[in-house]
Formats: sequence, structure tokens, C-alpha cells
Amino acid sequence: MVVQHRRGRGAVAVAAAVVSVAALAGCSGQEADARPGEDPAKAVRGAARVLGAAGTARARTVMETASGGTRVTIRGEGGYDFARRLGQLRVVLPKDAAGADEHRPVTEVLAPGALYMKNRGAGVPADKWVRVDTTTLADGNLVTGGATDPWAAAELLRGARGVTLVGREELAGVAVRHYRGTADLGAAARAADARSRATLAAAAKGFSTDAVPFDAYLDDQGRLRKVRHRFSFGNRERAVAVVSTTLLYDFGAPVRVALPRGRDIYSGRIRA
Repeated sequence: MVVQHRRGRGAVAVAAAVVSVAALAGCSGQEADARPGEDPAKAVRGAARVLGAAGTARARTVMETASGGTRVTIRGEGGYDFARRLGQLRVVLPKDAAGADEHRPVTEVLAPGALYMKNRGAGVPADKWVRVDTTTLADGNLVTGGATDPWAAAELLRGARGVTLVGREELAGVAVRHYRGTADLGAAARAADARSRATLAAAAKGFSTDAVPFDAYLDDQGRLRKVRHRFSFGNRERAVAVVSTTLLYDFGAPVRVALPRGRDIYSGRIRA
């Protein structure tokens, strides 16, 4: 899903449809629920650090876009190795706008500074990968690939501001604390892991606003179980809302991710 936007005077110009890749191929009192002395903002900002120590997890992603009267949902599923900062997702694309054409799932490999896609379409051979330098993307691949990189989703929380504890909840049978706040893209980029700093810095420059509202759900070990970010782009002519949700589960499960070999990466022309 390739989104092109540029920073203007308080607005983001959306130059390509937010789903273009598809065309190519219970609240209780805060003090009663919080741990003694727990700072909600500190807990949320530490989510990425805790994930880095957790090792691996299975992941599901959902990206929902709305523009005018059109709504599109893109789903992904796979695993992530947080120690190596590598993940792989199978991204299921929607039908075309007329509901007629089916699209093959896109396999995505996520790595620091890079996104690899297979079954990309647009003239790319089926057995070849396309490599995208995420530091050159205006959104830092927060929405471009049709799924937010789970590590980037956690890194965004390093810039958490105005965090409040909504309450204790249960998520897929796991007790979690539900936090709500706003992530500051610039602050997140400055605090990010060195391997992902450039990608988030690109996002901080590419959006019209640094503020990204979020809901984050942490288990009793501080591990991020679910996070939902709400991105928005728009100008006078068009407004696009993107809600990206990442669900993490089955921590410690085997996750094997290998970067594509150089000879398997397509270097030819990709149709627009």
C-alpha cells in the first residue's frame, strides 16, 4: 500500500490512494488499577524495551482506511523476532474497488530500514522480491506496506504524551492494562533504537502533525499485547483516515525470518 504525501503548511497532500498496493497485486478508577507508584507514561514508553527483551511473538495486523465513502481493510499475520528486529507477515489485500478482482497475498519481510515484498504485482516476477528503503518513505513505512511494522508500532510509544490509564481489561484471556494517549513522532524518533531512528525520523518529517493518538494494552510483565494508532492525512480536497492495529501473542514461539538473497531481489522497472 503506497501512500505518497508531502508536508505543507499545516496539511498533508495525499498524492496516491492509500490502498494503491491493493490495486497492484470497562473503565475503573486509575489509581485503583495502577500499580503502586506506576507512571502510565513511563510504562507505555518502556513497551519497546520490554519487547526487545521478550524475544519473539506471533503478530496480527489490521489496517483500516477511510476516504470519502470508501473503506478498505487490509489484514496481516505472521511473526516477529524483536531481538533481531526482523519480522514476516502475510498481508491479505482487498478486492478492487468494483469487488471483482482477487489479489494474491503479499509476503512482507520487515527489517531495520527496509521493507521486502513478494507477489508485489506491477510487472514484478512472482518469484522476485521488491526492496523498499523505508528511510526514504514520507511515512517511514508506518502505513505504506499495508501493515505497521510491529517494532515501529512499539517504538512510536517512546514518544507517548498525555498518557492515562483507562483501566484493567482482559484481552484474549490475558489480563492487561489499557492506556490511552498521543505519540509525538519527533520525540519517538529521538528516543528510538539506533536501527530504527532514521525510519521514524522520516515519518516525523512527512506528516502534517507529529501527534498520533493511540490505545495501548500491556500485560502484567509490561509486554505490549495490542496497540492501535490513528493516523490522518488530508488537505482541502481529500481526507484519509488510517487506523492501524497490531496484536501480539504467543511470546517465545519460534519465528524464523531470513532476508531475501540479493539475486532474488528485482531490479527492473515497476509499472506505475
